Amino acid sequence: MQATGADIIKVVSNADDITEMERIFYLLSHCEVPAVAYSVGERGLISQLLCPKFGGALVYGSMEGNSIPGLPTLESLKEAYKVYCMDSDTKVFGLVSKPVSHSKGPLLHNPTLRHASFNGIYVPMFVDDLKKFFDVFASPDFAGYSVGFPYKEAVVQFCDEVHPLAKSIGAVNTIIRRPGDGKLIGYNTDCEGSITAIEDALRDQKYVNGRSLNSPLAGKQFVVVGAGGAGRAIAVGARSRGARLIIFDIDLERAKCLARAVSGEARHFESLAHFQPENGAILANATPIGMHPSTDRIPAAEETLGNYQLVFDAVYTPRKTRLLKDAAAAGAITVSGVEMFLRQAIGQFNLFTGREAPKDFMRKIVLAKF
Repeated sequence: MQATGADIIKVVSNADDITEMERIFYLLSHCEVPAVAYSVGERGLISQLLCPKFGGALVYGSMEGNSIPGLPTLESLKEAYKVYCMDSDTKVFGLVSKPVSHSKGPLLHNPTLRHASFNGIYVPMFVDDLKKFFDVFASPDFAGYSVGFPYKEAVVQFCDEVHPLAKSIGAVNTIIRRPGDGKLIGYNTDCEGSITAIEDALRDQKYVNGRSLNSPLAGKQFVVVGAGGAGRAIAVGARSRGARLIIFDIDLERAKCLARAVSGEARHFESLAHFQPENGAILANATPIGMHPSTDRIPAAEETLGNYQLVFDAVYTPRKTRLLKDAAAAGAITVSGVEMFLRQAIGQFNLFTGREAPKDFMRKIVLAKF
């Protein structure tokens, strides 16, 4: 194509895996004439968002009212990602998940990185194979990751080192590529993010290092629905505060494994429909039940919600899930997954940048956009 003497060349592919984007980035970096190269579809989205970093001549976006699957909108390119601010030194952070379209991480992390004058960009990464992903994207350009559903437990094996808290939980939601040796270090910011949100909702108290000597969770029955990565983080956090855990999961063996780790009790998810909690118990949903677009489902029996003092939902799309609406109507204190999302993101920013997160700015972003 270069030999034709064209002023600009363009290559568009259909991606079956996000790791194919590495070839596109190589092409852009080594092409001798201005080039446009990207892959369509959700797995190829990073090729469009990161095009300027690797020397691409143009970035494509869809116009308002004419969205195209897998193609970013012009508004997001200009406002959320501000791709024109990118250069070859821009550090790449992203959400490793499947799917990723629901994530609001870019709406929070990108403005915060710019506010802090940190040369970085945060992008969604639709990953099918963790091993292939980490093998291919091994350069210092890819500096850190958030880890979402369904990989928080599985990703532990791909970390070179795991922080003690994340190791005790058995789940990682944040990975940093350590400067110098390039090793992947796994952390968990979900645990304190969720538990402090619940504690703060139960009483107005300042915490030292995320802990209170007399946690309002001490001695309470704490019901966790879901024994995956988020459920493990919540359960370990609740146990550290002295709560009594009951774990429900569709996979009873997985529930039993977590119950053993937190000295709790395991039950099958189906039995939750008939479960009668103690008055004043805490309920935490750590499953995708109620997430957009299936927003009409709740994980617990509606008639039991009045027994709970507080109901927490890790789902944050929508912000007010049906579970939270029904729980509020029944008289329970409610805590949105948005609060957990904000707090864990603050922890991630600290790890990503090595700087103190601008907490007030991040909260303003969440209140305005979520």
